[in-house]
Amino acid sequence: MKKTMYEKIWDSHLVVDAAGQAPLIYVDRHLMHEVTSPQAFEGLRLSGRKVRNPHSILATMDHCVPTKNRDLPIADPIAKIQIETMAENCRVNGLNLYDMKNPNNGVIHVVVPEHGFVHPGMVVVCGDSHTATHGAFGALAFGIGTSEVEHVMATQTLPQKKPCWFRLMENYPNIPQRKILPWRSSEKSVPQAEPVMSSNMRAKRSGNFQWKDA
Repeated sequence: MKKTMYEKIWDSHLVVDAAGQAPLIYVDRHLMHEVTSPQAFEGLRLSGRKVRNPHSILATMDHCVPTKNRDLPIADPIAKIQIETMAENCRVNGLNLYDMKNPNNGVIHVVVPEHGFVHPGMVVVCGDSHTATHGAFGALAFGIGTSEVEHVMATQTLPQKKPCWFRLMENYPNIPQRKILPWRSSEKSVPQAEPVMSSNMRAKRSGNFQWKDA
């Protein structure tokens, strides 16, 4: 049976799928910034655990950095603490950090593709909701929470229920495929499928979509 790219990546990274538990998948790349990482590092410290694979992590300061006058002290006290904490955590754990003085510093989801850190076929995570944009590079990418950031740092794996998918049921020959989904998603057919999502995504047609369980 033929597989989609998504299914191939998932299957090749699946570590274990025990009954009654979320599947555990291997993580190739861990992207990091200063907002969702401090508590994760503190959790590792309190439990006496180390970062399992420092080379899989690329960190940058991007959420709390000023857009101008970077040579001046950071005025916001909370932002200042987050920046300083990030620098110290990366230093202690031997992580690659693009800090404010580094010419490579920038928004994490821009810096990563610029430097070829994410490749097609990888599983990528970051404590940021925009992480899924790396799907554009042929990766399976998840935005994760702080407790999951800690879990990935400690084990290089992520507990993750296999996402559901949907297939377009109608052809639009004059429109590029990459434009169809956001275009059709704005129509009324998708909200009608939301009750299906809340009931384990049983297969059901909704307008021009067929929703499938994972």
